[in-house]
Amino acid sequence: MLEIILLTLGPVQTNAYLVADNETGDAAVIDPAWNGNKILAAARSKGWVIRHLWYTHAHFDHVGGAAEIADNSDLIPLVALHQADHILWKTGGGGNYFGFKIDPGPEPGIDLVDQQILLLGKVEIKVLYTPGHTPGHCAFYVSSVSTLFSGDLIFQGSIGRTDLIGGDFDMLIKSIQDKVYILPDDTRILSGHGPETTVGWEKMNNPFVNQDTNRRFI
Repeated sequence: MLEIILLTLGPVQTNAYLVADNETGDAAVIDPAWNGNKILAAARSKGWVIRHLWYTHAHFDHVGGAAEIADNSDLIPLVALHQADHILWKTGGGGNYFGFKIDPGPEPGIDLVDQQILLLGKVEIKVLYTPGHTPGHCAFYVSSVSTLFSGDLIFQGSIGRTDLIGGDFDMLIKSIQDKVYILPDDTRILSGHGPETTVGWEKMNNPFVNQDTNRRFI
């Protein structure tokens, strides 16, 4: 069974998700946002071993804790990122535009692709390619616990910004409609920022997707 620990970290309050198969103790971090040692401490308190770092995308506030995790772990976690975001990762995740210079940590060794199945212990996680916020943005869907880790694709009542380099509003809306809104209504959405929501609630209430001429951003 998948167990999930939320840590909200860093200068823009990014949600990092420490997830593990609680039977095997194998753990991954979805978006190691910042303060890698805090994430490591949470894993060690549960007796988990962080074997993977999975990135929804390569913005600095989603990878800023990776180097600290790798430098202080007994093993270097395997890093997974969509190939279209590799250049963004290599250039520090766009942090220079906001006055942040980060060490991006270990080089990605796994290229995420749409519909790919990742294994965490005995738990299967499906990769959904969801471009729009960045060219290589992905989400992670765990059907066994009806949960989607959406990164900066969709938030409670809002959407990810598309005014940064590589952003595409129309593509982001299409990603939500084609990859998120087809999931069961009771699917939990755990976003990169802010509180959790559900697919059903967003389908009824999200004004950015349901009226896509409104192009405001958070």
